[in-house]
Amino acid sequence: MDGFWPVEDVLTYLAGSWRVERTVRDLAGDAEGRFSGTTVFGPLDEGGLLHRESGTFVWQGVARPAERTLRFLPGPTPGTALVRFSDGRPFHDLDLTSGRHIADHPCAADLYRGEFTVRDEHHWRAVWRVRGPAKDLVLSTAYTRPS
Repeated sequence: MDGFWPVEDVLTYLAGSWRVERTVRDLAGDAEGRFSGTTVFGPLDEGGLLHRESGTFVWQGVARPAERTLRFLPGPTPGTALVRFSDGRPFHDLDLTSGRHIADHPCAADLYRGEFTVRDEHHWRAVWRVRGPAKDLVLSTAYTRPS
């Protein structure tokens, strides 16, 4: 990617439906999986967006339905967001005003480091590098607005 596409307001940018393609690489075990599905960012009553992802995850040749739900709440500065798990626990912050953001999420002994990049109004990416005593993963997700 040559450059990043700045986003004035992350919640406005994300609202709506996105096609999702994700690869999950286990670097320790040299295995790879794929998720394909849809993410919908819909309004929350208390403000912000409810992120609902659903699709199919294929790991070692076995396909399974997969889903997750997150909450994207207005952040501390205009145009930013605080991402929470569905139960309200903090996940990470998100500021795409420069078109790129790096966030960390410690999880037990593992560290998740996410890099979020925006290419244009219809394409953005999230790449999580997970390192710890039990994990050595790269999760790369491409989001595309359906035409």
